[in-house]
Amino acid sequence: MKKIESNTYEIESQDIKQTFAYRKSDSHKGDYGYIGILGGNINFQGAIKLANMSLGAVRSGAGVVRIIVPERIVNFISPYLLEQTIFPISSNEQGEMVFNEKEIKESLKKLKTLAIGMGWGSGKDNEKILKYVLENYNFPLVIDADGLNTLSNTNLEILNKTNCKVILTPHLKEFERLSKHSVEEIKQNKIELAKEFAKKYNVILLLKGNVTIVTDGNDVYLVKRGCPGMATAGSGDVLSGILAGLLGYNEPNILTISAGAYLAGMAGELAQEKYTDISMKASDTIQFIPEAIKNIRNS
Repeated sequence: MKKIESNTYEIESQDIKQTFAYRKSDSHKGDYGYIGILGGNINFQGAIKLANMSLGAVRSGAGVVRIIVPERIVNFISPYLLEQTIFPISSNEQGEMVFNEKEIKESLKKLKTLAIGMGWGSGKDNEKILKYVLENYNFPLVIDADGLNTLSNTNLEILNKTNCKVILTPHLKEFERLSKHSVEEIKQNKIELAKEFAKKYNVILLLKGNVTIVTDGNDVYLVKRGCPGMATAGSGDVLSGILAGLLGYNEPNILTISAGAYLAGMAGELAQEKYTDISMKASDTIQFIPEAIKNIRNS
């Protein structure tokens, strides 16, 4: 690692090679984790977000990916899924997920990690579902997108009471809602504010930007990978999928999370080389995950 200052380091390829270690010939899908992705609403765009995210998880090495969605979205998302499985949850007339403890418990069985919030919308029961997960489980929990918006409306002290290892992945506006600091304040002091928040609430915080900041409140890892072509709808969902995939078979620490950000950034750079910064879309990043993994392994 390249040391920037006390407890702050820039991540390089060789630092994360072990995250993508070669697999044993006698391994099986259970060795690489059952991954859950919970979200979606009746909006078609939400289905695409989940599809992209789940494919990102598959490409980054998850053993099994389970998509947990409102039952009314199943027909929207099914055509985009091949290797993944679907678990429908009851929904209301608006196509929003409805809290049903029995269904939620069944949907989370065997999971090694869960990502929550992508394409979720602002359903009436979202907060109830998020609180239930935080209060009753102990797996790594990636919260992104509408999951972050839901969290920002709750008492954040719940993060200090959960047994989950929580990973939050906000962009600047989402971090503004969480931290109650303005975007301008955050821009002027990103590292310290990110570190302060992560320490206060005992989370791993990944703050997105042209330099991605990953911190557990003690150490800070900077990831300087990515490109302008990734400034497009869905890139954050792909990153969350990659993180969920890696957490299926790696420890939930800041090195694993930084590896996910590095992989996404490198894959995005490769996609931009082919499609240009103007024409690339989020799913193009997924296409280049395998090549990015090869590059990291060969570094």
